[in-house]
Amino acid sequence: VQLVESGGGLVQPGGSLRLSCAASGFTSAMYAMRWFRQAPGKGRELVAVIIGDDGSTNYADSVKGRFTISRDDAKNTVYLQMNSLKPEDTAVYYCNVLIQFGRYNYWGRGTQVTVSS
Repeated sequence: VQLVESGGGLVQPGGSLRLSCAASGFTSAMYAMRWFRQAPGKGRELVAVIIGDDGSTNYADSVKGRFTISRDDAKNTVYLQMNSLKPEDTAVYYCNVLIQFGRYNYWGRGTQVTVSS
């Protein structure tokens, strides 16, 4: 299984970015795709989740109403649309997949998001 993130970069406060996570190597519908982030000197924080079989989503309180997780099954890609970005959103963002109720757990290498004027 391989997860490749893209779309990070430098953006001004109030701006938007869309992160992508291209997944390959698994076909199971029993999965949960997750976005985490880790700011300098802090632990890894779960940001958003999308469940494979029903498409349900969940978000951290800190991003609710600003971030949206979605997927394109034809492209095997999960997205994280980030709007109204704040300096505190600055972090490395990681894509993660849990397959078969956590039996398998894979991570991408991360993409840097910097929110600064």
